[in-house]
Amino acid sequence: MFDFAIVGGGIVGLSTGLALGKRYPHARILVLEKENQWAFHQTGNNSGVIHSGIYYKPGSFKAKFCRDGSRSMVEFCQEHGIDHEVCGKVIVATEEQELPRLENLYKRGLENGIKVQKISPEAVKEIEPHVRCVGGIRVFSTGIVNYKQVCLKYAELIQQQGGELRLNTKVLKISPSGQNQVLETNNGSFETRFVINCAGLHSDRVAKLGRAEPQAKIVPFRGEYYELTPEKRYLVKTLIYPVPNPDFPFLGVHFTRMIDNSVHAGPNAVLSFKREGYKKTDFNLGDLAEVITYPGFWKLAAKHADEGIQEIIRSFSKAAFTRSLQKLIPEVQAQDLVPTHAGVRAQALKNDGSLVDDFLIVPGQNSIHVCNAPSPAATSSLEIGTAIVAQIPHQSHLETVVITAGDRG
Repeated sequence: MFDFAIVGGGIVGLSTGLALGKRYPHARILVLEKENQWAFHQTGNNSGVIHSGIYYKPGSFKAKFCRDGSRSMVEFCQEHGIDHEVCGKVIVATEEQELPRLENLYKRGLENGIKVQKISPEAVKEIEPHVRCVGGIRVFSTGIVNYKQVCLKYAELIQQQGGELRLNTKVLKISPSGQNQVLETNNGSFETRFVINCAGLHSDRVAKLGRAEPQAKIVPFRGEYYELTPEKRYLVKTLIYPVPNPDFPFLGVHFTRMIDNSVHAGPNAVLSFKREGYKKTDFNLGDLAEVITYPGFWKLAAKHADEGIQEIIRSFSKAAFTRSLQKLIPEVQAQDLVPTHAGVRAQALKNDGSLVDDFLIVPGQNSIHVCNAPSPAATSSLEIGTAIVAQIPHQSHLETVVITAGDRG
């Protein structure tokens, strides 16, 4: 019998387990992951960036969690000896018409309490000599890390707190048992007082297993990357981003120096025909049918038809992908790029075609369902875990009773 069972062993599930152990040190905590390793899906295939929070609407959970999370993540890495670097990044306008958007982004950074600086094209070149632009912003708090290493440390700390971790354990059914819940899996059944759903790409499905209404459907978008050949890595020293289109939900292709010193370029963003579809050829009829029969998808597709077509073209044309990158660094040539891993983003989409832009946490019977934890979830994971635990109804049976001398009579 467990006090808490967490479904999903990505960075959000593990950070929640860590926060639970700190809040309730005597609780029996279980973390279930269907894969054979932690951080197998979104966490293990992301860009490894410690984000600053500059992009997010002031006052939103994303803005607050990211700003605070960028600090707490760096402190966590310092405390536990995890390789990381606060290298900063530049966001650049490559055309005059982008300068007003760059100015708005600068103001947003100030509103979010982030250290940002407007810099001239000449100052950009002092940081990134090969970039061509008409203006830029320097963001000082952006960093890089390997989030798989972070997750392994989270898992280790959960075990030290007394938590139980189970890999290769997929939840198939959730059934009530009095005031408790029974998780039936391919690896046995587990009874728990409370369920926390952090299943990422499958969070809406797990919510329905728990008889909760997720309020949105997960639509998978694959982000495809190229990597600079080793002899061309000198072209990028830190991180280089374009000015994002505020009407499009993705940032656009950019350059990211990884913690292993490789340089990734991308991603584009295309619909994946499988929830865990990391290759163009990956296909699951059930997953695809869910998307194409969902009215919200077609409303989204109609709204962003032009951008969507360009993303598809970049997916199948290396030349088109290269041209997008050349807007930032003209010296980059197609032969300098080799394909590397892709990631799949679990994007929560409402029936009206609007994207769930912030964190979506849905309460259920003796359960909480994290149905949207978008980027910057990895950066913000320590903050998100604490916030999720704060939403759990008070567990009085787990509180430590302190008897003072006056109480002994």
